[in-house]
Amino acid sequence: MTDDDHEYSEGQGFDEPYEGFDLDPPDLNVDPDAVDPVDSRVIADLLDERSIDSESVSAEELLQVGIQYIAINRYEEATETLERAARYADDVLVEQEARINKGAAHAELEEYDEAIGAYKEAIQIDEDSEHAATAETNLAFALWEFGRSEEALEHAERAVEIDPRFGEAWYNRGFFLLERGLAEDAVDAFDNAVRLGFRNAALLEEKARALEEIGEDERAEELADEADELREAQQAEMMDEHLSE
Repeated sequence: MTDDDHEYSEGQGFDEPYEGFDLDPPDLNVDPDAVDPVDSRVIADLLDERSIDSESVSAEELLQVGIQYIAINRYEEATETLERAARYADDVLVEQEARINKGAAHAELEEYDEAIGAYKEAIQIDEDSEHAATAETNLAFALWEFGRSEEALEHAERAVEIDPRFGEAWYNRGFFLLERGLAEDAVDAFDNAVRLGFRNAALLEEKARALEEIGEDERAEELADEADELREAQQAEMMDEHLSE
């Protein structure tokens, strides 16, 4: 599985997310002249449970910091920050979102056992919340990477049941169905994903593979070519963005 495998929240972010983040909210009283705001030790030092009242900590603010760490590929710092966000959260949805994002950070580090644990903790908080479908589809991916493909399909199915309009969940369902040799059902799942607005090169490649399995070689070849064109266009766009920075 490629491209958007690890779904994580975009969050509200900060005005300038790549300027070291704003770790100076009123309730933390950080002196930016005294500490490096992106030092991975700062958050742990500031929020040590033995020296600070939990009421003084903003779980929502920690959640946003963790999400921003993911955005710049600092996954170890993200896991630590998001664990603290989850433990300090009074709102169960904030805790659930923190644990889902923690799972995504572990998955990026290929720590799939830890990712599975984080996603399961998130699901246990509320099996039917607005974040539950994301937790289930992420859990499915982590289980597959961990070699537990049968369980992966079960959770992919669960994600679609929770939110039938979640395009990525349909894509994941199609992927796992194809892995089980159910190519026709996989094509239907991929089509649902596209109808719901989830369409990328990875999906087109997997659908092409499914079509080839059921003998529709001409359509499979057309989709494979379309996937190559889409991937090249995406790469060119990324290159243009990099050159313009």
